[in-house]
Amino acid sequence: MVNSATITNRVGKFGGNGLNRLFGDMASFLRSCLFRVLSVGPIPTHLAFIMDGNRRYAKKHHLKEGDGHKAGYLALMSLLHYCYELGIRYVTVYAFSIENFKRRPDEVHSLMDLMLEKIEGLLMKESIVNQYGIRVHFIGNLKLLSQSVRAAAEKVMRVTADNNKAVLLVCVAYTSSHEIVHAVEESCTVKGGEIQLSNSIESFNGMREYVRGGGKINGTVVHDALCDDDRLDIFQELNASRDCNGVNQGYDGENGVATFDLREPFESDRVEVPTVNANKTGEYANVQVEGCENVRNEHPVIKLVDVEKHMYMAVAPDPDILIRSSGETRLSNFLLWQTSHCPLYSPAALWPEIAMPWHSDFGWNPSA
Repeated sequence: MVNSATITNRVGKFGGNGLNRLFGDMASFLRSCLFRVLSVGPIPTHLAFIMDGNRRYAKKHHLKEGDGHKAGYLALMSLLHYCYELGIRYVTVYAFSIENFKRRPDEVHSLMDLMLEKIEGLLMKESIVNQYGIRVHFIGNLKLLSQSVRAAAEKVMRVTADNNKAVLLVCVAYTSSHEIVHAVEESCTVKGGEIQLSNSIESFNGMREYVRGGGKINGTVVHDALCDDDRLDIFQELNASRDCNGVNQGYDGENGVATFDLREPFESDRVEVPTVNANKTGEYANVQVEGCENVRNEHPVIKLVDVEKHMYMAVAPDPDILIRSSGETRLSNFLLWQTSHCPLYSPAALWPEIAMPWHSDFGWNPSA
C-alpha cells in the first residue's frame, strides 16, 4: 500500500543522492535513447495538462489528502522529464484555479505551502529547470497568491528568463474567463483614446438621424465631412464635401475633435450633418466634427489581435493537445480561448498514476 514514507522515499529519487541518483541517471539515459527513436516521427510543440485526481488518489490509497498532491507533483516531474527528453518545447499545467480558493481554508493553506516549497525547489542546482534549460512562466492573477508564493514565483521567472531550450507554463490563480476579461481590459486601456473617439461617432450618427427627419442646427443644414485619411488614430486633415465650402481649421489631438469653418448661407438638397455642435458666428458657422461616418464598422477599435496579444498565454503558441487525467472531459475554465481547435485526450488514470514510475503499468503494485 502506498504511504507517506513511500512517497517521501520516492521524492528522494529526484534529490540526487546515492543509489537512487545512479538508477535515476540510468533511467534517464534509457529514456533518452528511446525518445531519440520516437522523435523521428512528428512531435507536438505544445502539450497542456489538467492535473485531475490527486485527492481521489489519496482517498483510493488511504493517504492523507496532502500526500495526494505530493504524489501529483512527482507525477508532474516524471512527465516533464518525458516531454522534454522527447523534444516537446512547451508544456502547460493547470496547477491552481481561482475557483480553488473556495476550498476549505486549511486545504488552501496546505496547497500554498506545498506550492511555495516546490517553486523554491525549481531554483536548486539539480532541478529539472537547470537540467533542461527551462524558462518558467507563472500564468494567472498572481496578485491573488500569498506574498511569499508570489515573490517566489516572480524570482523563478526572473532567474530563468534567459533559458531558451524549453518552456514550462504553470497556471496558478487562473481561469480562462478571467484571462479573457483581463485581455479586453488591457486592450481598452491601450486604445482608450480611440474608444472615446468611436463613442463620439455614435453621438454624431444620432444627430444624422435627427437631421434626416427635417432637423437643422441654428437654422442651417450642414453637409457630410469626410476624412482624407481614414485611419482611426489620426485626423490630420478634414475637408468639407463637395457641396460645402469648408475651410479646415485643425485637429485637437487631446480631445479628438477636428474643427473647420463653413461659409453660409447656402442652399442644397443634401440634409446630412456631421456633428452635434455648431455655433453660428457672423458670416461663418464654426463646426466641430467628432468623427466620420461608418468608421466604427470599417475600422473596429478593438481587434482580435489586440485581445490575443494581451492574453496571459500570449507567451506560447496554442496547445496541440490538451490532456485531462481521471477520464473527465470538462475543461474547467482552462485555456478556453486557446483550445478551440485542440483535441482533448482523457485517460482514465488519476493524475498521480499517469506518469508515476511506481504505478502498476511500470511493474509496481500500489496495494502491495
